[in-house]
Amino acid sequence: MGQTILEMAGIKKSFSGIYALNGIDFTLSLGEVHALLGENGAGKSTLIKVLGGIYQPDAGKIKIDGKEVKITNVSSARNNGIGIIHQEIVLVPYLSVARNLFLGRELTTKFGTVDGAEMNRQASQMLSSLGVKIDANTLIEDLTIAQQQMIEIVKAVSFNGKIIVMDEPTSSLSNEEVEQLFEIIVRLKKKKVSIIYISHRMEELFRISDRVTVIRDGVYVGTRKTEETTANELVSMMVGRTLDNFYARDFANIEKSDVALEVKNLSGSNLFKDVSFSLHKGEILGFSGLVGAGRSEIMETIFGARPIQEGSIYLHGKEVHFKSPMEAIKAGIAMVPEDRKKQGLVLGNSVAFNMVLSSLDFCMNGIAISENKRKKIVDHYTEKLRLKAASPSISAGSLSGGNQQKVVLGKWLSTKPDVLILDEPTRGVDVNAKFEIYSVINEMAKSGIAIIMVSSELPEIINMCDNVCVVRAGRLVKKLSKNQLSQEEIMKYAAGGIGQNESEE
Repeated sequence: MGQTILEMAGIKKSFSGIYALNGIDFTLSLGEVHALLGENGAGKSTLIKVLGGIYQPDAGKIKIDGKEVKITNVSSARNNGIGIIHQEIVLVPYLSVARNLFLGRELTTKFGTVDGAEMNRQASQMLSSLGVKIDANTLIEDLTIAQQQMIEIVKAVSFNGKIIVMDEPTSSLSNEEVEQLFEIIVRLKKKKVSIIYISHRMEELFRISDRVTVIRDGVYVGTRKTEETTANELVSMMVGRTLDNFYARDFANIEKSDVALEVKNLSGSNLFKDVSFSLHKGEILGFSGLVGAGRSEIMETIFGARPIQEGSIYLHGKEVHFKSPMEAIKAGIAMVPEDRKKQGLVLGNSVAFNMVLSSLDFCMNGIAISENKRKKIVDHYTEKLRLKAASPSISAGSLSGGNQQKVVLGKWLSTKPDVLILDEPTRGVDVNAKFEIYSVINEMAKSGIAIIMVSSELPEIINMCDNVCVVRAGRLVKKLSKNQLSQEEIMKYAAGGIGQNESEE
């Protein structure tokens, strides 16, 4: 590689005597995209917080441009040209783009008043320099998540940022928005800005990064040039073993099984129209499409969380009319929602509390909760899902993303559903946790549970599903069978390659 702009050597950081980082080495070259890879809990976030001045290391050195620096706080990191774009957007929603870019360093007139016109002018220049086509006067709350993320990038660069950290930047983006982000990354590289890129999506790392560093359990494992490694090698480095069959799916002849769920001409929320499909016992039916296509809204309507405008839903051949999710749960439908933190968990409550939240009926002894029954459910799904938690009494919010997702899965599996809807089941989850979740999904399908999997990750959809429904602009435009599945074929229909209003069955 070229000139080294950042060197972190022997970084150690402990909490309550337990090392989160134990001698981590990391280097970053000028104009390089260097991916940081590791399971949830491996120490990636801790390392970035040390670089960003949020944590102070117990040992180790940080050098920028060959000179040792002490990064004592966020301002110190910024003064050293370090900008961190966190997974959660931290912009002020009711202020304009320009006001957010200059927040805390507002320009003033010679009279001491805020110079809004000059801030707008300079903000427009900043946006234009990175090819971001957003009006500087626009309120942040009126922007999409992807656009907000781009404003975060512009803001980081505007502080003379020469080292930018991107933490899971594509986790909530559509394929088109990912392409826009990659275009900005290419522009940043041309400007000699160096990027630390954190993602669990292998296909992104191989496309955008120059090198990959893997850490495991707070320890440096190794660094590889991206062009000289493989996904299998990186996964092996991450988890300490080889995952022979990553997607862990046993395909069976589901066409011979009974139909568990049938949806006919379903319309709802003015967001989707005339959707029809059937789901067999033991089938995993994928739902693919761009973000905003209406996939989640269709699932929420089936689950009783949204009203039906037109159409019918049949469960085991009998028409059902769910007015609430509770009615759907009692009928045997469960749904793992897209946003586990907002919709799936009570983060401040314990793992055990969350695990039985949807299945309290199974825990009752008369009018009281039986601790023995409750413990039996928690213990069973903790073991089944290989949940890593120090104790069932710790808060769900303290777990890694992968383990939080396992708690959500356990919560719904404990209701013993006939139909399980999984909306982005592995979003923000590390490779090993993905493998474990895929294994559980496979076991559920083999046991006869009918599963709908909504996912933006095409490799997941292709390798886990029997059939795939492609949704575009609120309409189901194509159902693809297993032998028709490819990324190109799915995207052709998802992006409108057959004509914007044309539908194929």
